Amino acid sequence: MRVEQQPAFVLHARPYRETSLLIECLTRDHGRIGVVARGVRKERARLQRAQLEPFQRVELDLLMRGELATLRAAEPSGAVLRLVGDAGLAGLYLNELVVRLTGRQDPNPELFALYELALQRMAAREPLAWTLRRFERDMLDALGYALQLDADALDGAPLDPAATYFYDPESGAMPGRAGDPRAIRGADLLALAQDMAPDTAGLASLRRMMRQVIAFHLGGGELRAWRVLR
Repeated sequence: MRVEQQPAFVLHARPYRETSLLIECLTRDHGRIGVVARGVRKERARLQRAQLEPFQRVELDLLMRGELATLRAAEPSGAVLRLVGDAGLAGLYLNELVVRLTGRQDPNPELFALYELALQRMAAREPLAWTLRRFERDMLDALGYALQLDADALDGAPLDPAATYFYDPESGAMPGRAGDPRAIRGADLLALAQDMAPDTAGLASLRRMMRQVIAFHLGGGELRAWRVLR
C-alpha cells in the first residue's frame, strides 16, 4: 500500500545495514510505524538525514509492506521547532514515552495532535514541568488509561483539596497519610484535573505520581530519560 504526504514526526533513528536508517515515526493516520530509510547515510544521498531530525514535522511518502514501511520521500512541513537545553531533553523524553507506551500501526490521531501541541509549548518556552504533566495526563487518556483525579476511589466522594492521598494506578486516588513517599495533596490532583498549574511542591508530587503510573503501564519498567530529567 502506498501512503503519500503522511504527516509525521521522527521519534528515534538508528543505523540499519551499511547505508540506511531504521526510524520510528509517529504518524497522524497510522500511529507509530517503523520505517526503513534506504541509502540516507551515503555521502551523496538524495534524501538527506537533516530532513529526518526529531521534533520537525514532516510529510512522508511510504510504501507500507508488513511491519516495516519503506521511505520514498520526506519533506519538512510547518515551522521548524527549536528545542535546546532542557527542552531538548524533555522532547527526547516525549519520544521515548511514545515509543514505549504505544504499539506499531495503531492509529491514534488524538495522540499525534497532543504530541505536536506539547512540542509547540516547549518551543514557546512554556514551563517544562507543567507541559510534561499535561502531556502525560492527556496521552494516558488517549491510550485508554485515563486518570481519575477528582473523586476518592473508595467511596466516590469529591476529593478534599486539604486532604492527603496516594494514587493507585488501578483504582485512582486513595486516602493517604503525610510522610508517605507516595503522598500527594488533593489540591494537586484537582489542579491536574482542572488543567491549572499547581505550585512547585505540587509539580514535584505530580511528577512522582506520574512516574509511578507510567511505570505500572510499562509493566514495572522505567524510562532512560528519567535518569536525566528532574
